Amino acid sequence: MHLDPTAEPATPTWQTPRPVTMGTRPDKLLCLDVETAGDKALIPADWGDGLPKPFWNRIVCVSFVEARIERPVPGGPESYTVERVASGGEVDWSEARILAGFWRLLERGNYRLATWNGRTFDLPVLRCRAFVHGIQTAVWHKRGGRWDGYAQRYSDEYHADVMDLLSAHGAAARMRLDEAAKAVGLPGKIGENGAMVADLYENGELPRIRAYCETDTIQTFYLYARWALLSGRTDQAGYEASIASLTRYLETERFARPHLGIFLDSWKSRSIAT
Repeated sequence: MHLDPTAEPATPTWQTPRPVTMGTRPDKLLCLDVETAGDKALIPADWGDGLPKPFWNRIVCVSFVEARIERPVPGGPESYTVERVASGGEVDWSEARILAGFWRLLERGNYRLATWNGRTFDLPVLRCRAFVHGIQTAVWHKRGGRWDGYAQRYSDEYHADVMDLLSAHGAAARMRLDEAAKAVGLPGKIGENGAMVADLYENGELPRIRAYCETDTIQTFYLYARWALLSGRTDQAGYEASIASLTRYLETERFARPHLGIFLDSWKSRSIAT
């Protein structure tokens, strides 16, 4: 599924200014995760085995859960209705085209981002690699106000990095996504993990990377909904409605997209066991 439904022209025009949908409050939720492989052309030969800097991480997959933010009563509790679980572009898309699609998607909807470690990793990489390719990211800088925009660490209105929020912005130990997922009854990592992505990419196994990345976004959605309950953005009824929306979506898609069914069955099995 394409992030941008409009096919890119033969000569891309990624630097052309585009209007940014401002909005008053976000009306969509985008639970986001990226997978990367080191850019061998940029990583210094003597760098070693450390995590590459944002400029040196080639984007190979952008996946997300997109949901409507429902507010039945203005100012009241929210709930989140899942509309799709997807990965950007097609398996043969270039990194630049994937990046352009992501930033255009963000421009065209009034989104709240939800991530796990996205403030430290996913969003810096998305911005830095857009910088490398000369792709505009004006929405990141223009949307929201001075105190609640995408770059504001201490507000979760436009970007909620759930890992950062749960650690009190680093005051407490940070948990990995797998650890937090298992703590609340989710499967966590089922087969693939982040350490495998570079080899999978080298072997041309992009469908496996996309499937793995999508299951991470599903777990991020669940953890975000739990955070929304904890922080008062939603109440118990809204939280339960959000999780029910996710399970309905996975049931509907399980046969067309087997990895979603495998995830759902693993989740159900873990719930029964606990």
